[in-house]
Amino acid sequence: MQYNAALSQISTCLDSEKSLHCSRQGDSVVCIQRVYLVVLLTAFGSTAAAQTVSTAQSTPMLTSWGATVKSDNVHAEYPRPTLVRSAWLNLNGYWDWKDGTDQREGFNQRILVPFPVESTLSEVVRQTERCVYRRTFTIPEDWNEEDNILLHFGAVDWEAVVSVNGQQVGTHRGGYAPFSFDITAFVHRNAPNELIVQVFDPSQYGEQPRGKQFTTPAGIWYTASTGIWQTVWLEPVPPHYIKSLQIHADSDTGLVTILPILNMANKNLTVAAEAFDSNASVAKSFGGSDGPLLMRFERADVKAWSPDEPHRYQLRVRLLHKENPVDTVGSYFTFRKIEVLRDSNGHPAVHLNGKRLFLMGVVDQGYFPDGLYTPPSDRARLADIRTAKGLGFNVIRKYQKIEPERWYFWCDQLGILVWQDMPGGENRSPESQQQFRTELQRMIQSRSHHPSVIAWTIFNEGAGQHKTSEYIALVRRLDPSRLICGASGWKDSGLGDVVASHRLSGPEMPKVDASRAAFVGLFGGLTLVPEPENLWTENTWAYEHVSDWESLVKRYEQMHGELRQMIQTRGLAGAFFHQLTDIESECNGLTTYDRRILKVPSETLERINLETIKMGSE
Repeated sequence: MQYNAALSQISTCLDSEKSLHCSRQGDSVVCIQRVYLVVLLTAFGSTAAAQTVSTAQSTPMLTSWGATVKSDNVHAEYPRPTLVRSAWLNLNGYWDWKDGTDQREGFNQRILVPFPVESTLSEVVRQTERCVYRRTFTIPEDWNEEDNILLHFGAVDWEAVVSVNGQQVGTHRGGYAPFSFDITAFVHRNAPNELIVQVFDPSQYGEQPRGKQFTTPAGIWYTASTGIWQTVWLEPVPPHYIKSLQIHADSDTGLVTILPILNMANKNLTVAAEAFDSNASVAKSFGGSDGPLLMRFERADVKAWSPDEPHRYQLRVRLLHKENPVDTVGSYFTFRKIEVLRDSNGHPAVHLNGKRLFLMGVVDQGYFPDGLYTPPSDRARLADIRTAKGLGFNVIRKYQKIEPERWYFWCDQLGILVWQDMPGGENRSPESQQQFRTELQRMIQSRSHHPSVIAWTIFNEGAGQHKTSEYIALVRRLDPSRLICGASGWKDSGLGDVVASHRLSGPEMPKVDASRAAFVGLFGGLTLVPEPENLWTENTWAYEHVSDWESLVKRYEQMHGELRQMIQTRGLAGAFFHQLTDIESECNGLTTYDRRILKVPSETLERINLETIKMGSE
């Protein structure tokens, strides 16, 4: 079946990437003395604009994946793994680009999409508040003439005004959520089409959610990522099509509820859904297009999703007219339950599928030296997830950034939990507060399909914090199946499922709450400055310096001793170490910014983390 082929394409790298962490021989990765992860990197040139983003290096810092990027294969993977169709056209690659707002002439540069304007891999490498992208495309001849054409953007930071063949088709504001336009009425079927995207990104000069982006990066603020930073693509769909799927699988009852959302109502259409386990059909359901479909699994037959066994059921959903398929999509679902219950000592603790689980996490901010917000390849994002899991962490705190959907797909596949932050903004004016609310809703709607995501953090360290109780209630209505941290660090509202303290280096136990799980939201920040060839800049800084890898491990183990004391005496439920990778001037990562060096022996850190998880899960 066509949808099976598309789903197969999504999973192609799983088998080939099984040995990615610390043992990739085919890609010239080796381990030396159990300490250093060395990637042999070839030279790579970049054409920079006159007004370039300044770094301390005379040559751009590149990951091994960045050195192999080519315009004809840049992020070529299917971008939407939770709603798969077989036909699509990738628009990544070289586009015309210019600074400013004039879209009529003067496109004297090109940019490699989907890399941010400021990044090395974009080949523009400059800062701008306003810019224009342009390219042409042709509708494939084998697409059905009766199909509608959808234009998809994974994300554009921050405002995008989109035109096709000289006519504006829509505007989107928000730097993290996917958006689409139906451009059927604007395209030529048998001739080239012109696509123009005008971008406005005020960065820190605006109040919008932006996370850690800054036009003058220093300290905890990093280089901004302006413009298109996720895949752009076209998709043919029939006049009536499945726009999205809302799926809920109840672990307690074995009941799966599937609600197909159509682009327009039509009572003459029906829907058929079929679930598969290892390619074998295990459940079917049929019904009208205006209501949910139900599948029932015997409770004893339910295979739950967990980090140890990340089991997923494949799903095919067909839209039918008189038993004839109108539209077909592929997806997946899991049985996974997360909740806060009291443990045997009466402390509120996180339970996964009914069992207590201590969450030992690592902060991941999702920056790359060559692509900034955009990893140089799908293999690069997969490698970071594998590194975290290989070091013994069972959860990643996605800190002040929302990733492309494929990142969450890999977490679902590999079996690692995700604690998802809402990126911060200033939120001073009523307009910016409404924008924050809108983007918060989009985050939940666009990422709630993924079983790996177990919690939402609304505010971090007081940045832009306002109306906390109102937002907690909103998130609870939108997604009652996950944990909520209203404010991580600083300004605790007393509400939600979690209370979280921050102290770097730390750790610091938060005030014990009778009903909420206690977390060390941030600790660590141990800075081991790498060799000059692995430094973004010599102007580094630290919460706490360590002199060598032995000192780093010793201090890490001391911190875990404190965590274990908190577990035993005060019911600590989880902790997040800061952080997975170095970022620009911040060298407190477990790997260097270019991912060439793993600063500690992986088996040692894995042992320490697993021992803490075991103690906190008993």
